[in-house]
Amino acid sequence: MERCCSFGDAPDSAPSSPPNACLSSPFGSPRSALSSGSSPGPSDSGPAGPGLGPGLGPGLGPGLGPGLGRAMVDLSRWPLFSLLTSEELGIIRQACVFGTTANEAIYFTHSNEVFVLGLNCSGCLGTGDSLSYIVPKKVDFLRGKRVVGVSYGSGPHVLLATEDGQLYAWGHNGYSQLGNGNTNQGLSPVLVTANLTNKQILQVSCGSHHSMALTHDGEVFAWGYNNCGQIGSGSTANQPYPRRVTGALQGRTAVAISCGQTSSMSVCDNGEVFGWGYNGNGQLGIGNNGNQMSPCRVSALQGVCIQQLVSGYGHCLALSDEGACFSWGSNTYGQLGTGNKSNQLSPVRIMTDKERVVEIAACHSTHTSAAKTQSGQVYMWGQCRGQSLLLPALTQFLSTDDVFAGFASPSVMWRLVSVEDDDFLTVAEALRKEFDSPETSDLKFSVEGKYIHVHKALLKIRCEHFRSMFRSQWTEDQQEVIEIGQFSFPVYRSFLQFLYTDTVDLPPEHAIGLLDLATSYCENRLKRLCQQIIKRGITVDNAFTLLSAAIKYDAEDLEEFCFRFCVNHLTQVTQTQAFWQSDGSMLKEFISRASRCGAFKN
Repeated sequence: MERCCSFGDAPDSAPSSPPNACLSSPFGSPRSALSSGSSPGPSDSGPAGPGLGPGLGPGLGPGLGPGLGRAMVDLSRWPLFSLLTSEELGIIRQACVFGTTANEAIYFTHSNEVFVLGLNCSGCLGTGDSLSYIVPKKVDFLRGKRVVGVSYGSGPHVLLATEDGQLYAWGHNGYSQLGNGNTNQGLSPVLVTANLTNKQILQVSCGSHHSMALTHDGEVFAWGYNNCGQIGSGSTANQPYPRRVTGALQGRTAVAISCGQTSSMSVCDNGEVFGWGYNGNGQLGIGNNGNQMSPCRVSALQGVCIQQLVSGYGHCLALSDEGACFSWGSNTYGQLGTGNKSNQLSPVRIMTDKERVVEIAACHSTHTSAAKTQSGQVYMWGQCRGQSLLLPALTQFLSTDDVFAGFASPSVMWRLVSVEDDDFLTVAEALRKEFDSPETSDLKFSVEGKYIHVHKALLKIRCEHFRSMFRSQWTEDQQEVIEIGQFSFPVYRSFLQFLYTDTVDLPPEHAIGLLDLATSYCENRLKRLCQQIIKRGITVDNAFTLLSAAIKYDAEDLEEFCFRFCVNHLTQVTQTQAFWQSDGSMLKEFISRASRCGAFKN
């Protein structure tokens, strides 16, 4: 029998993990509201309906509850995804990042293709080899099947559940956590079938080196490393194949599962919570710190209907159907949100001074906690980029996923992140799409004989110049076509497009004209963008022209930048056509100023 020991003096001690393990994190089924990575996607889920997993109704896509909005998750917040092109990012439907330093990723496209990239520790990318991939590598094993759940362990090993209830596994297998009966590393995904005949898998969750799966009929199966009883078999013998967890769960219907490092949790359809495995920090919530070889009910939550539960490295968070948030377990970094660093052996309620909580977040490879309230406010606490936040701190983030991208260590994803389908447009995307659209516009500008189609209401909202123009006493307010003579077509079109998109895409030479327009219309932000474009596009050939424009339009920072560039490249600049064709007074002023700077000294 293996002794259940701790990581020396590590503050959030869990039983000793096997050597050569690359720490990573779990990502669970978006159909369920629970597990250390098995939770609903970016949505504000409501109470569960009868016989349903907490917060989600039947037939809902990953991460969305009925009538709920989209979470604006920017995948490029994670460094691995910042390597992808906009086209590659645009086809992603679901994604997750894991690894010791968030150095591995897997994503699924709208056409149900699977791509991986990153370090590939223990073959966890499932590519059939141990090679690292800095560019996405297609893994062809799903054959078009849709994914409903993904989870990662600390080896890492990987579990994946498909919409038709199949279970795949690959990666580290030193303790049979792949459920295939051996301990050989799994370089390629294999179908897990042992003891799961006619079972449809709804959700998966990984601990450090053990695995759990939840079936459609509410049964929980566990296998792999069992040094602290995390398999729930009543002993500490490792389990090479999926084994049904019974004991206190016998006769009950589980609706979700969650793994800590070496502990396991489950929630039943009546809202009761059960835990088993390692309990040295009180992460089972049963009032003591003794390990449990089989499921034990969290009695302190008697009378509370738990809707969502997530597991951190050594702590747990739970959310009731009334929006109350509870925490227990390790608290070395303040991850319980209680205002101190004392461990809690039983659940304690937190965030009592906040509005209703609708989502909680934690991940078994981090000590970070997060929550989202009914109005969309996102809080974080625990270990946040090296700081210990003892109480929930309000952030400016739109989703709990953003907390883990920016402040978790490592910056993994705490769940399988779902990205909205292509046919869904945000407000910003819809406005960008409708710029210069003849079908919906109610106004045209004519510039150099060409039309630009716009929407009068948007121009009034976005620009003070147009707000004044479209008052009844101005003749333009009654016109369907407005003639523009003082600016070129590229410049004026770029200005109007900026009002729809907040971006500018012009070469430096045209940006001078746009800078003139921005100055005339008192558009200060546009003026700054023009200056940035000019600075980035300055060359020996156009430097003196740009300097003249900066002086003309009273852009002091740009003027100083262009002047310094001309002085630093004085010989080449004075040989350009732009220099000798410039105004005489401009030349005299430049030479005088350059002389004062010592430009002509030997």
